[in-house]
Amino acid sequence: MQCYLFPGQGSQFKGMGEALFAEFPELTELADSLLGYSIKDLCVNDPNQVLHKTQYTQPALYVVNALSYRHQLKQTGITPDFVAGHSLGEYNALESAGALSFADGLTLVKKRGELMSQAPKGAMAAVLGSNEQDIHAILQKHGLTGIDIANYNSPSQTILSGLEHDIAEAQACFDNGQIRFIPLNTSGAFHSRYMEAAMLEFSAYLQSVNFATLTIPVIANINALPYPQHAIADLLAQQINHSVRWQDSILYLLQQGVTDFTEVGPGNVLSKLIPSIKEYYASTQATTAQTPIKPLSATDMIAAWNQRYPIGTKVNVAGYDEPLTTKTEAMLLFGHRAAIYLNGYNGYFALVEVTPV
Repeated sequence: MQCYLFPGQGSQFKGMGEALFAEFPELTELADSLLGYSIKDLCVNDPNQVLHKTQYTQPALYVVNALSYRHQLKQTGITPDFVAGHSLGEYNALESAGALSFADGLTLVKKRGELMSQAPKGAMAAVLGSNEQDIHAILQKHGLTGIDIANYNSPSQTILSGLEHDIAEAQACFDNGQIRFIPLNTSGAFHSRYMEAAMLEFSAYLQSVNFATLTIPVIANINALPYPQHAIADLLAQQINHSVRWQDSILYLLQQGVTDFTEVGPGNVLSKLIPSIKEYYASTQATTAQTPIKPLSATDMIAAWNQRYPIGTKVNVAGYDEPLTTKTEAMLLFGHRAAIYLNGYNGYFALVEVTPV
């Protein structure tokens, strides 16, 4: 199984997408008309040196990612089984899955970048060589309560986000020989509490957007699970001031049987994270294989199902040739049985008999 990955901020560079603009002139012209400036000139030449500013970075990456996806399809003819995007890249994942048109996605990204650029001046830093638990302990020990974890990228890479003086103060607390602390060239404290105002305004803006039916499962940054159709707007809004759970997203995809990850867009930032996540996944699988697995209880099964699969999910059922669709959420019957009702049938089906398509 294959998954396409779309990068976010941090992957941009002067000169990106140069050959793509000539390959897709109509979309390039459409982007120019929506943005009010030349997207090619921004990406290739950056004459005003603004490519690093989030209000310009986000539209630029969105366009290059979108054109890269179309180029990839032309070259291979392969439609992926899953798509995922890191932060801004999630908009490209949704666009590639049919939820958004190119123009609507660019309009959203433009608004998102503008709102995020108005947030309080902040900073971000990468912590390498430490895990989530140790990072939380260090932050607590030194009273760095104003710092949030923005990205859980891999077992050994975590991104911190906060006000400039807090991030600067944190460096001495992490640089100890084994842990590396690398300040990032960003223009804000993204995916943190300091994006609250931007999130609220963007949430209101999203209410007027109609999202088309997803044709490919899209993994959400918020919870590392497939997007439910009914929750696209809510998850996109929350993404602005919540952590990107990238490691968990890749782990979920590995659990689904994905073996081939292809980064679609400029650079290879996401591709470099995959090996360490795969290694971590293999180690946890080996540990699990040696440990007896406790069966899920009926209530656990129901909770897990309802978190991942909305009403209307297509499912396969043993004994039925064609897929059916769910009519209700999963529920507990008779005090012990995990069950669900399907459209066209009066009786319930045991949840263990139902498999999502």
